[in-house]
Amino acid sequence: MSTELTDDSGQAFTRLYQDHHSWLLMWLEKRVQDRLQAEDHAHDTFMRVIGSKEIPNLNEPRAYLTTIAKRLLINHWRRNTIERAYLERLAVYPEEVAVSPEESSIILEVLREIDELLNQLPAKVRQAFLLAQLDDLTYAEIGQKLGVSDRMVRKYMAQAMFQCLSAGF
Repeated sequence: MSTELTDDSGQAFTRLYQDHHSWLLMWLEKRVQDRLQAEDHAHDTFMRVIGSKEIPNLNEPRAYLTTIAKRLLINHWRRNTIERAYLERLAVYPEEVAVSPEESSIILEVLREIDELLNQLPAKVRQAFLLAQLDDLTYAEIGQKLGVSDRMVRKYMAQAMFQCLSAGF
C-alpha cells in the first residue's frame, strides 16, 4: 500500500495529526489502560488515515479518528480472544503432547489469518462459525443464541466453511 500523499493531502494529514493526536492518545489510553498500547493504536490509526488515497474533508475529525480506532481495537481484542482460547486449550494437553514454541507461533499466525478471513464474513455467519468451533455448540444451540433456525445455522456454517476452504484452510 502506498503511503505517498499529494501535497494537499499531506498538509491535511499534518493538520489532522497535530490537532488531534494528543486527544486520540488520551481517548485510547482510557480504553486500553496502557500507555504503550494506546501509542501503538494511535500510530495504527494514523497509518490507516495515511493509507487512504485522500484525506477526506472532515467536519468531525475526532469522530472519523475514533471510528478507525474503535475498529482497530475490536480487531485487536478479537485476535487476543482467539489467542487466549488457543492457549487455554493448549494448556490442558499433557507436556509430552504439547507443541514447541515454534509450532505454537505458526499455529497462532494461522489463527490470525483465519480471523482476518472470518472478519470478511457477515456478522452472523462469523458468530455461528466461532460458536461451533470455539464453544462446541450444536446448531440448535447456535440457532437459539443467534435467533435463527437450525437450517439457517447450517447455511451460515456452509458459507464459513466454503470461505475457509477457498482460502486453503
